[in-house]
Amino acid sequence: MADESALEVGRRLTAQGASVATAESCTGGLIAHRLTNIPGSSAYVLGGVVAYSNAAKHALLGVDEAVLAEHGAVSAPVAEQMARGAQLAFGATYAVSVTGIAGPGGGSADKPVGLTYIGVAGPAGVTVERHIWADDREQNKAHSADAALALLLKVMA
Repeated sequence: MADESALEVGRRLTAQGASVATAESCTGGLIAHRLTNIPGSSAYVLGGVVAYSNAAKHALLGVDEAVLAEHGAVSAPVAEQMARGAQLAFGATYAVSVTGIAGPGGGSADKPVGLTYIGVAGPAGVTVERHIWADDREQNKAHSADAALALLLKVMA
């Protein structure tokens, strides 16, 4: 079955003559995978970065080390900077970012397993959403990718 969200993203990007890039941490490239599963996606998907470590977030996406130190990798400011960094690095109209704790470990009282921040950078700025998923690692990653495509569609509307 076709991925309806990714198909709709492709339709809208094509109609707008726009492009997209991704900056992924906890989803490990799943968003880019879903976007590039659509035939013809090379017309609008420019590329993506899987920046799992803080060093990669800084070096590849320009996330400020002070922001990482102050807020942690799983935070709204980092999701925002990841999206802006991908948008700039690829020269994309839109960029989607995701950073979170997929589980089953890695959570804390302040940042539980399932906590995820999704960002979308576009012509009007950056929008960030906070989610907490309550499933296993694979499902948390899938929920994050679903939410990222939904936020991209919302921003593109």
